[in-house]
Amino acid sequence: MATLLVVCVVLGIVLVVLAASSIRVIRQYERGLIFRFGRVARAPKEPGLALIVPVVDRMHKVNMQVVTLPVPAQDGITRDNVTVRVDAVVYFRVIDPVQAIVGVENYRFAMLQVAQASLRRTIGESNLDDLLSHRERLNEGLELMIDSPAATWGIHIDRVEIKDVALPEFMKRAMSRQAEAERERRGRVIAAEGELQASEKLSQAAATMAATPAALQLRLLETVVEVAAEKNSTLVLPFPVELLRFLDEAAKRDAATREGGAGEPVAPAPRREPVANPEPGFAPR
Repeated sequence: MATLLVVCVVLGIVLVVLAASSIRVIRQYERGLIFRFGRVARAPKEPGLALIVPVVDRMHKVNMQVVTLPVPAQDGITRDNVTVRVDAVVYFRVIDPVQAIVGVENYRFAMLQVAQASLRRTIGESNLDDLLSHRERLNEGLELMIDSPAATWGIHIDRVEIKDVALPEFMKRAMSRQAEAERERRGRVIAAEGELQASEKLSQAAATMAATPAALQLRLLETVVEVAAEKNSTLVLPFPVELLRFLDEAAKRDAATREGGAGEPVAPAPRREPVANPEPGFAPR
């Protein structure tokens, strides 16, 4: 009786262990592949509680979440012979668990190698300006290159981003000088355009003042008022030539008016005759 009791207890323990080993819990973001004697038995198990045959079946869980795969920085030479160091990040997810596990040994490592090779190829086929200014187009091309082999592994590429482009120090200095020269050129062009517009306006103002001399006098008085508002003790006022001409013409008009009002001609001055020298031998002065 004691031996039979021990055997029953051992069999009970074995049955409990086998029952516990046959129960698997699959999370919401996972799928379970059942391998029966080394072959995929059926479709992947859905999330929840799953039962397998102990010793006969083995379950492999596959993560269906989006995986963030950082690509280490790759050194390369661009099409215009500039050495750069570029790193990227790949976002992908498994859409076919059977193909991801059966079709490739380690899909994460395979994705990393494909991403590195594609990134090096992108660097070699692009110019430096494209890497710095047209990253969106390069990201799309890089995504197509990685997605081509990944589709056969049951993996879908969601997005590929180039994170950083590291340049040599001499290239950074050259680009800084180029940017400084470009800014200086723009400043000179803007200043020249301002001078051109100012000269055109001054030319129009000069033509207007030439037609109306009184406008020049009013402008002069306005300038005097503006200068006097600064509380200066000394005021140096230039005397324009146009004002002299204006005063000269006014004086001539006043003189002509006075002569016309008198009505009598002015007698000419008597002519002075030379005096003869009474002494012989001397020429008259």
